[in-house]
Amino acid sequence: MNRHFTNILCEDPDASAAFYEGVLGMTRHYDMDWFVLLTHPDMPGLEYGLLRRDHPTVPSAHRTAPSGVIVTFVVEDVDAAHRAAMDQGATIISPPTDMPYGQRRVLLSDPSGTVVDISAPVAQR
Repeated sequence: MNRHFTNILCEDPDASAAFYEGVLGMTRHYDMDWFVLLTHPDMPGLEYGLLRRDHPTVPSAHRTAPSGVIVTFVVEDVDAAHRAAMDQGATIISPPTDMPYGQRRVLLSDPSGTVVDISAPVAQR
């Protein structure tokens, strides 16, 4: 395999890209009106695509709103990501919470409704 990345279908790739840039510090690697490819300066192999759901390359039967998926990003500071998400006007599904499996996480919704889990390991008590 030479390469792998995930595409998230969205209404407005520019708005969704701005969300991931503001909350997670991602940067645009490739940018068209119908597709944005994001990367992160700390993870050169990470590629994350945002594809306009009504683009002809997306089969019409699969252009509906996201469902049944949670995209997880592991960060150093969940609370900082939460503050950045609030500054972006994100919909917070669940505020930062220490989970029993050793993670602190916040659940939110990106501009197109994809559920995003931002997590960080926490010290076990």
